[in-house]
Amino acid sequence: DDDNSEEGLHTIHSGRHEYAFSFELPQTPLATSFEGRHGSVRYWVKAELHRPWFLPVKLKKEFTVFEHIDINTPSLLSPQAGTKEKTLCCWFCTSGPISLSAKIERKGYTPGESIQIFAEIENCSSRVVVPKAAIYQTQAFYAKGKMKEVKQLVANLRGDSLSSGKTETWNGKQLKIPPVSPSILDCSIIRVEYSLMVYVDIPGAMDLFLNLPLVIGTIPLHPFGSRTSSVSSQCSMNMNWLGLTLPERPEAPPSYAEVVTEEQRQSSLAPIGACDDFERALPGPLFAYIQEFRFLPPPLYSEV
Repeated sequence: DDDNSEEGLHTIHSGRHEYAFSFELPQTPLATSFEGRHGSVRYWVKAELHRPWFLPVKLKKEFTVFEHIDINTPSLLSPQAGTKEKTLCCWFCTSGPISLSAKIERKGYTPGESIQIFAEIENCSSRVVVPKAAIYQTQAFYAKGKMKEVKQLVANLRGDSLSSGKTETWNGKQLKIPPVSPSILDCSIIRVEYSLMVYVDIPGAMDLFLNLPLVIGTIPLHPFGSRTSSVSSQCSMNMNWLGLTLPERPEAPPSYAEVVTEEQRQSSLAPIGACDDFERALPGPLFAYIQEFRFLPPPLYSEV
């Protein structure tokens, strides 16, 4: 009321009253909301109603914050690959090696996407092995100079068993990413990271595994970036570690006679009389040179 002597103090009369409050989040990066085993990142708005001679009424409402990660950045579009080999030993007997090569198209993905895994597994040992792949989430908590880490399985798949001397190739085997929280990389007390583990399950021995880092983002891949990344990675895949190479000598193009016959060449030449007026306006018979070079056969393939 205007009669109230205290500045900023208003009396609310009986009835229903609504007030709209607005707050702007800080411009500095805020960690994504997260609920972990040893810690969490939470945001909420708290409102209080103060009444004379009564305890204040308090209410809290939580809201979610996402620190956006755009996977269209060059660092997240680069392919991830690795190769490992393991030799099994049993007392004084040594068997052949088990080799594993794996590659994925890019480092950044969003929930709901499928990771295409390109891998080659060769079993030269005497044991039956099983190739597998899994996505893991690693939670790291930092407090008072100490760190706790939690590793959780997110998704996995299994390949066919490989007996001795067999080889298996994954040409884009898909592993779908379930709904998970985005990566948290810039928070000083909590980090959430992801990795794709492609490994060979070896009975009676340590597994042979490859860890390929992942970043789970919030802004999906642009269609143009997807096409470019897919084509470039597929080309790299086919020409490099999957062993598909170009032939040593490319196939020669067809001969000129197969494309343009002599009858077509003669019939397309313009009559000399039609060129007289044009040649008079030019210092030389330019049109004749154009006609001549137009149907001049290309150089031999051996010359190129």
